[in-house]
Amino acid sequence: MKVLVLRPQPGADETAKRARALGLDVLVAPLFAVRPLAWTPPDPAGFDAVMLTSASAARQAAEGLAPFRHLPCYAVGEATAAAAEEAGFPDIRVGPDDGKSLLLMMAEDAVRAVFHPCGADHLPIGHPDIAITRAPVYAAEAAERLPVQAEDMLALLHSPRAAALFAGLAGDKSRIRIAAISARTARAAGEGWQDVAIAPRPRDSALLELAAQLCQNAGR
Repeated sequence: MKVLVLRPQPGADETAKRARALGLDVLVAPLFAVRPLAWTPPDPAGFDAVMLTSASAARQAAEGLAPFRHLPCYAVGEATAAAAEEAGFPDIRVGPDDGKSLLLMMAEDAVRAVFHPCGADHLPIGHPDIAITRAPVYAAEAAERLPVQAEDMLALLHSPRAAALFAGLAGDKSRIRIAAISARTARAAGEGWQDVAIAPRPRDSALLELAAQLCQNAGR
């Protein structure tokens, strides 16, 4: 069974490389094209920390993050943490799950003012004890059509937005299996699929382990 990788680049190629190392037959077809946005960095003196909820924010903000590198950087997941390291942050603290969990982690560390470079399309999360200043630094432009026929494939869904878009572009859902990185992502995909599986942890590695298991079971 062919595995369909839909996340934006360069993450799509990274996922595909890890998938092929597991022996999976992979087809890369990103649903979004990421591009940087013009933005003006705020004064870093007003913040206790930087919050990163996507690797794309770290990559696309580029040197605009340089004035903030002395601050602790709280990142969602290993991929975002790796992008933060590439952006030059020496103090990176990895959150366990999502943006809400990251805010709880920051609140426990007595962070009260945080800078959040983010995408133009982002979840409006918050915490009563933390003042969040957001700056959209990138946009993920959705594809108008699916570049491949997805029937008889296993589609990997890395976000609720990708799941909702894929559901609208996919053909015969009854012939498509999906593997979602989280329960919220699976819900965004809706119903009608041949099979729906959810990764035990919201990590790319866990999603790929699940995909390998599903492909192995399908081949029996």
